[in-house]
Amino acid sequence: MAYSDFKLNTIIKDFGLSINEKSGLFADIEEEQCSDLLVTILKENIDLAVAINTEKARSEMIISPILLEIRRKFNCEISLFSGVDFSVDTQKGLNGFCDFIISLSKEQLFVRAPVITLVESKNENLKSGLGQCVAEMIAAQVFNEQQGNLIKTIYGVITIGTIWQFLKLEDKIVYIDLSEYYIRDIKKILGILSSAIRQQ
Repeated sequence: MAYSDFKLNTIIKDFGLSINEKSGLFADIEEEQCSDLLVTILKENIDLAVAINTEKARSEMIISPILLEIRRKFNCEISLFSGVDFSVDTQKGLNGFCDFIISLSKEQLFVRAPVITLVESKNENLKSGLGQCVAEMIAAQVFNEQQGNLIKTIYGVITIGTIWQFLKLEDKIVYIDLSEYYIRDIKKILGILSSAIRQQ
């Protein structure tokens, strides 16, 4: 079993989690300014990525530039990983590749704790990625504990590039924001991602 094999109902049962669904969970978070560079990149890339309509195109042309913007906002003091193996506990199925990982460590050669945000890219509806994203968040929680970094909150994101949905995991409770943020809300998306890092 791997992250991609998990469905939301099974991972909740298997790991003894509870779900708290709420609209506007991140509504009070302030927006972040969008650089001219990102504005230009998104203006050039969004329509092209949507036309190509593959997970790879959306990932490379929309999601990556947004996450790189976040890294620049933090003066490259955080690390960003793409498509890396993040196998934490194979017996429990917490293994496989993650689309994107953000870590508070600035070391870039390998993933170091604390891992705080996992971004799962999809080329279909967001709901289909919930189980996989929660599995990766649990793995991050276990990984941080193994490394002696007690991070209270792990954040998760499911996105198709043009639409973003945010989650957080605290202890055994998964908070799912039922609100979806569209690419036109880029300042809000940047705000939520930045807030997740600042809270640590």
